[in-house]
Amino acid sequence: MIILEKEITGVMVYYYMVCKKKLWYFYHEISMEHTNDNVYIGKLIDEESYKRENKHINIDNVINIDFIKTKKILHEVKKSNKIEEASILQVKYYLYYLKKKGVIDIKAKIDYPLLKQSVDIEIDEDDEKYIQETLDKIKEIVSLKYPPKTDKKKICKSCAYYDLCFI
Repeated sequence: MIILEKEITGVMVYYYMVCKKKLWYFYHEISMEHTNDNVYIGKLIDEESYKRENKHINIDNVINIDFIKTKKILHEVKKSNKIEEASILQVKYYLYYLKKKGVIDIKAKIDYPLLKQSVDIEIDEDDEKYIQETLDKIKEIVSLKYPPKTDKKKICKSCAYYDLCFI
């Protein structure tokens, strides 16, 4: 069993789906986001969308819910749906984490304000099993002495870590 120094966060679950190397860098506090225009645009969308809501609900420094509009629906705001599979897993992890804390019968939505769309998210037993397997894989990756090999994907060119991986 691998013991980590830090809890696995929702961002780490998201990065696991996007890029294992980015996940490793993030866990080891090698951050490139502060220089990336896409990250900046995402922060602006977050700040300018849903201004009336009580935003950024941090639970145990593990999950950071963008906002909760009704008592039973949490919301995650995303710039685009290009990496929707990763966003869905991140939000399902939030639901999984809350369930482990005793919060039941809660659902979620991923909101895409620029697209004027949203996706409803629920979690089932298969999701919970998959999330637990994912958490185990994340532990393996971040425990490596060096980052995993780069898997070049279409999204790499817009990634904050592009220079670190390819230049």
